[in-house]
Amino acid sequence: MLRIAVYGKGGIGKSTTSANLSAALAQKGYRVMQIGCDPKADSTRNICGLKEMPTVLDAIREKGSAVKLEDIVKEGYHGILCVEAGGPTPGIGCAGRGIITAFEKLEELHAFSVYQPDIVIYDVLGDVVCGGFAMPIRDGYARHVFVVTSGERMALYAAGNIAEAISNFKRRGYASLEGLILNSRNIEREQEIVEQFAEEIGTKVQKIIPRDALIQSAEDMQKTVVEAYPDSQISREYDSLADLVLKICREKEQKDE
Repeated sequence: MLRIAVYGKGGIGKSTTSANLSAALAQKGYRVMQIGCDPKADSTRNICGLKEMPTVLDAIREKGSAVKLEDIVKEGYHGILCVEAGGPTPGIGCAGRGIITAFEKLEELHAFSVYQPDIVIYDVLGDVVCGGFAMPIRDGYARHVFVVTSGERMALYAAGNIAEAISNFKRRGYASLEGLILNSRNIEREQEIVEQFAEEIGTKVQKIIPRDALIQSAEDMQKTVVEAYPDSQISREYDSLADLVLKICREKEQKDE
């Protein structure tokens, strides 16, 4: 089972990237589970075509110990298994702690052994890399991390913090940073800026996703662009990303064996 975390600053396109990556992988015949680790619970809604996704924390609040897997795992496009951790009641509790609680519930219910996914993708907010948001990389959940960024200053700042956290946990045998995904914003010298930044933190830009109006058009239909516009160039870009991610992760795992 490949375990991949996609991190990035809020609003940078990490959920769009994760959802389209999941859709492209599912089209290739893989059983994919995507776990949204953002209190907004919007990581998988375009995969399932829902305005509002049920969350693990909401289910726990409603049903307590009676929560079942079918309450928190929903099947979407091409059989993608969708989970949203959710967040605490506004003003009460910690979002990072919410992720920990959600992960503990998935373990308690043996989600991975029941569904047996080939690939698990954790979509994780990276503005603050506290204990909860770092859980996918520090507790052995994900083995491979890709960071979505643009050439904007705050996106790069967040990416730098994520890279530092990964470096700290890598020494303990946890996840490793496999590279950056540039989600283009069409700012001046963007590719040059991000490639220079990648070199400074000891990694590389693995893929550039061009800006394309079809992405928003698909999301207006509550779909991924891979589903809504399968023959488009931008859909082919996500298909290429899926092939690249598989290649990088498999080569890394073979090397580590």
